[in-house]
Amino acid sequence: MIDRVSPLEESLRLRAPERVMDLERLGSLHPSRLSFVRSLIRQMARQRWQISTTRFDLDDDGHGTAIYRLQTPRGRYHGVIFSQPLPDEARSDRVIAEAWDVTFGVVEGDVDDALLEQMAANVPLQEAGRQHPRLLVLSRANRSLRNFAAFSEALSAGQQPDPRWITRVGYLYRTTAVYGNGKFGIADFDRLRDNPDFQRPFSAQMLGVYLLRHFSIEQIEHIARRQAPATAVGLATPLRRYLGIGNSTGLGMAPFLINHPQLIEQWVESREQALAQISAQQPDEEQRAALIALVSRAQRHLEQTVTEDVEQSARNVETAAALPEVRIWLEQVPLTDDLWQELVEWGHRTLSLETQELINTLLLEIYPDIVEPFEDRMGVDERMELTPEMPLVRLKQLIETHYDWALSYDFDDPDNRYWFWYRSVEKEEPRLGVRDHEPGADRELKLAIAPRVADTHRVISDYLGNHPRASVVDFLIQHSRHKEIVRRIQTMVETPFGEIRANLWARDMKPMHLLRTKLSFFGASRFDPKSDRWVRITLFQGAPLVEELNAEPDDLRAFDDWSFPLEPSTSHAEDTPTPVTTGVTT
Repeated sequence: MIDRVSPLEESLRLRAPERVMDLERLGSLHPSRLSFVRSLIRQMARQRWQISTTRFDLDDDGHGTAIYRLQTPRGRYHGVIFSQPLPDEARSDRVIAEAWDVTFGVVEGDVDDALLEQMAANVPLQEAGRQHPRLLVLSRANRSLRNFAAFSEALSAGQQPDPRWITRVGYLYRTTAVYGNGKFGIADFDRLRDNPDFQRPFSAQMLGVYLLRHFSIEQIEHIARRQAPATAVGLATPLRRYLGIGNSTGLGMAPFLINHPQLIEQWVESREQALAQISAQQPDEEQRAALIALVSRAQRHLEQTVTEDVEQSARNVETAAALPEVRIWLEQVPLTDDLWQELVEWGHRTLSLETQELINTLLLEIYPDIVEPFEDRMGVDERMELTPEMPLVRLKQLIETHYDWALSYDFDDPDNRYWFWYRSVEKEEPRLGVRDHEPGADRELKLAIAPRVADTHRVISDYLGNHPRASVVDFLIQHSRHKEIVRRIQTMVETPFGEIRANLWARDMKPMHLLRTKLSFFGASRFDPKSDRWVRITLFQGAPLVEELNAEPDDLRAFDDWSFPLEPSTSHAEDTPTPVTTGVTT
C-alpha cells in the first residue's frame, strides 16, 4: 500500500468517519477538483499530450471508422471508433442491448491493418467479441436523437444550435458501459500499474470518453457539411466546450464500492485530508472573493440543471435556494484566520447535506496547490490481510469499537432485511429483489456488510462463551464461512473511511446514493435519476477541447477552471462560426 499521510496531515483534524461515511451524505457529493476527469485533463495539459486524427472515413450519415492518435511524452495510444447504422427500435441503454450507434476502444501502441481488421470484427460485438489484449478500454454509446437532429439541422443551415438543447441534454452521445481492467479479454490493470500515463484509477477509461466527446463534435460537423456543403458551419467554440458525453448506468456500479473498500478509503481520505488542510488556511480577500464567485456560478449551474426526478429536482432547488444565504454569510462575516472552519461548522448546523458538500467542493476549487498533490494518491494496492494469531476476544472488541454502526441494526425487523442483492442470469449484472417476495435469493450477493458483521459478532460471542482464550484461527477452523468477513474486519479497522455505514438490506436504503458516490469521483455532473435504480449523468461538460490542449496553453490554472459549466448566451454561442473541415494528419 502507498504511503498514507505526512506528519502534517496526521496533526490535522479530519471529520468523523461516522459523518463522512453516512450513505446519504455520500449520495450528496459533487464532482470536484479531485475527480478523475479533472485530474486527467490537468495531466494532459501539463505533459503536453497531443491528439491527432489519423483516419476519418465516414459516409454522409456519419457511419464508418475514425482513429485518433494520442502521443504522450512516454507512449503512444490510439482511440478507434466504429459508427454503424442502428434502427431506432434496436437502440437501448440497457445492459442487455446487443447493438449501439458507436463502439470504440483505446489501444496501446500503433494500429496496423491486421489489428484494425480484428477490432472491426469484434469491438462492435462488445462482450460477445474476442477482444484484443492491447485494448485498454472497451466501450459503446448511443446517440441522443433529439440533440443529433437539432444540431445537424442547425449547422447544415449555417446556424448555431440553441444552447438550451445542451442544457436539457448535455451531450450528443451517452455511453452505456466503459470497460477496463481486464474485462472480456482486454488488458488487465496490472499492465497499467507501471504505466505513468494511466496509473491513476479509471484514467484510461476517462480518456476513452474524452475522445468520444471529440468524435461527437467532428461527426456532427461532418454530417452537416455532407448535408449542405455550401451553407454548413462548424460548432461555435462555447457550444463545443458546453457539450459533454452522457452516461447511463445502473446497479452494476454499486458492488464496486463494497468490493473495493481500501480504494474507497483512499479516495475519501484524500478528499478529507485536502479539506482539513484547507480548513486550516488563513484566507485573504482574494480567496474569499473567489469562493463567492464560485458560489454564484454553482447556483446558476444548479438552476440550469434539468431532471425529471422529483426528489433530485427538489434537492437541486433546495441547494440553489440556500446559496444566496451562503454568499451573504461570506460577504458579511469578518475575515478571520479560521473563516473556512467557521463556514463549514455553520453549514453543518444550518444547511442541507447537499449544500454542505457543495461548499466543501468549492473550497477544494480555490486551493489547487493543496488539492492537486493528492492526484497521485488516489490509487492503492488492495490486499486484505488475515491475522490468524489474534486473540478472538480482541477481534470481538474491534468489531464493537469500529463496527458499532453495524451492530446497531435489528436484523429480526423485516424492514432491516427487506432487500437482497443478487446477480441476474441474463447478463450477470447486480439486481435488487424484495426478500421472500421475489426470485433470485439463491443467487444473493454478499454486498450488505452490516448484517454479515453482526452475524459474525454473534457467532464469535457464542464461541467465546466456551473458548474464552481462543484465537481467530481456532474460531475459523470451526466456522470457516466467516473467514472472508473476518479478514475484511481485521484489515479495515485500520482505515476510518473504507466502510459505507449503512444497512444495504434496509427498506429505506436508496441505491442511488451508492451510484452518486462513485460517479462524483469520476467527475459526473447533472445527476439525473431515471428511476430508483438507474441514472444519466454528463462527463467532461465545460472541459477544454482537443485543439486547446494541442495548442499547449501557458496558463494551466486558468485552463483548469471549468467546474459547474453554464449555458452560453445566445450571442456567445453564435460567435465566429467556422467552416467545417475534416482534416487527417499522419
